[in-house]
Amino acid sequence: MSEIFNRIVQLINRREIRISAHGYDEIIVDNIFVRDILTSAPDAYVIEDYPDFPKGPCVLVLQKDGEGNPLHVLWGIPRGRSTPAVLITAYRPDPYLWHDDFMRRKK
Repeated sequence: MSEIFNRIVQLINRREIRISAHGYDEIIVDNIFVRDILTSAPDAYVIEDYPDFPKGPCVLVLQKDGEGNPLHVLWGIPRGRSTPAVLITAYRPDPYLWHDDFMRRKK
């Protein structure tokens, strides 16, 4: 697990969470429940770390919904701050764009 994601999980456990407007839009489009995202976060797999992202460090992770289906969730922490964990976006990965493990993009 990445250092960034370790911090994110700690913030989630303390309920220091914010969902971006874009994040809300995307979870509605893909019919994703916030509770599924929050409960599956500790078991997530890190796909990519973005420690130098201009708006603050963030990390793309593979999580599961309540039925065990894959979700990609981009979590971040605002630049210059230590809280909250921000759910930037979440979506159901397209199997035509990702390998079967949903951890690697197809070329």
